[in-house]
Amino acid sequence: MTDTVAIRVRTARADDLETLADFNAAMARETENKTLDPIVLRAGVARVLAEPARGFYLVAEGDAAVVGCLMVTFEWSDWRNGDWWWLQSVYIAPEYRRHGVFRALYAEVERCAAARADVVGIRLYVEQGNVRAQRTYVALGMHEDHYRMYAKALRADVRALLGD
Repeated sequence: MTDTVAIRVRTARADDLETLADFNAAMARETENKTLDPIVLRAGVARVLAEPARGFYLVAEGDAAVVGCLMVTFEWSDWRNGDWWWLQSVYIAPEYRRHGVFRALYAEVERCAAARADVVGIRLYVEQGNVRAQRTYVALGMHEDHYRMYAKALRADVRALLGD
């Protein structure tokens, strides 16, 4: 790969399912040292692709292959009468990191969100120790919010992943 890669961002399609599942599995291993159940993961990705009300994936293509992705999900805010778009499942293939792939994906999310009156903002969560990612988000104009996240898993398979 060269230092300069032309990146094209598009909405994911059904034929991206395997790549998206593979990227999600790799992200879980890298960021949280977790092994995801491939059957559950594939079904989860397929469900978002089949049910746009749940969210959507964007993929970044470079060198004639998908090299990165992210998922956008929606959170309704009654306070603001609009949706927050949550960035999730962000993954960039290792050899394409620090080459503008996430920046291109984020720019497309921001462009799409800004074009809609019902979107009030963009949010994401990040591992506390992932300082490199935090710097990237700040460089894109995001800021650390004042909320702290809490969770309670209701299914045994999810509790196992969370270590509960």
